[in-house]
This record gives sequence, structure tokens and C-alpha cells, in this order.
Amino acid sequence: MRWDGGENSGSGEDDGDGAGDVRVPCHNEKRTMKTLLMVKPDMVRKGLWGEIIAFVLKNRFTVTRLTMVGFDKARAERFYDVHRGKEFFPSLVDYMTSGPVVAMEIEGEDVIARIRAVVGATDPAKAQSGTVRYMFGISLQNNAVHASDSLESAKKELAIVFAGP
Repeated sequence: MRWDGGENSGSGEDDGDGAGDVRVPCHNEKRTMKTLLMVKPDMVRKGLWGEIIAFVLKNRFTVTRLTMVGFDKARAERFYDVHRGKEFFPSLVDYMTSGPVVAMEIEGEDVIARIRAVVGATDPAKAQSGTVRYMFGISLQNNAVHASDSLESAKKELAIVFAGP
């Protein structure tokens, strides 16, 4: 299924819903790429994943794949391997295996930089008003979503999430 937001993806004008559309800078160089945006377990448990997807679509992103999946310990460790050996790694793995996530493959021009601007700073306390983490994040770990930080990370993470169990 391909979701592109269609007519209801937002006009870029403030519609008064309080969500504060995030303006994303445009670049002259057009590079179509894919990235991962993943709604974390606490947001899925609270039933807020639909609001986050709607926010993504409103900001004119194209969702090309979407899945709800549970991470087992091995998959979570592989996904967050870059953090292995850090103090927070065990609690991060426990958190990510605590329930299902909703993962989206998002495609578009400069999509990695654009989605990260809409998602906001990793620490919700430092996130700009109107970003996903500002609106939904609770703490550094429970920051609502994961967004790939580079093309290399996106390729690796998409393969882990969409490869199946």
C-alpha cells in the first residue's frame, strides 16, 4: 500500500489544530532516498501512533511501507548495535522489546534531513515546538520515535525492520 497523504496531507498553512506545521528547508539538490521512521512501544501502547502517522502525512511525506512489528532481543540488539557497550544499551533493548512498534519506510527528496527536522531533537526537552518529539516525547529514551540519521543507517535499519522475524 502506498500512502502519499493525498488531498488531506496539508496545505502548509496553519489549520488551527495546534500541531504547528513544521517548515522544512528545501535544497536545490534533489536526491530521492528512503528512510525509516519508527513509532516506539510506549506511543503504540498509548494508541498515539495514528496521530504521529497523520502528522507525518500532513507534512507531505510519502509512506511507501508500513508495518506493526514486535522486536525480540536479538533484533533490538542488531538494530541498536551502534550503541552496544554504552550504559543505556540494556535498558534501550528492554524498552524496545516491551511491545510492538509501528515502522514506516518514507521516501522522498532529502527525506532523511526533512523527517529529522519534523521529528525534532532526540531529547524532547530540547526539541523545537511543533515537532513530534516536542509534542509526544517524555524522556531521552521514551522520545516517541526513531528516525534514521544517515543513508547508511536507513538502509541497515529498513532491512532489519522489514526483513520479517
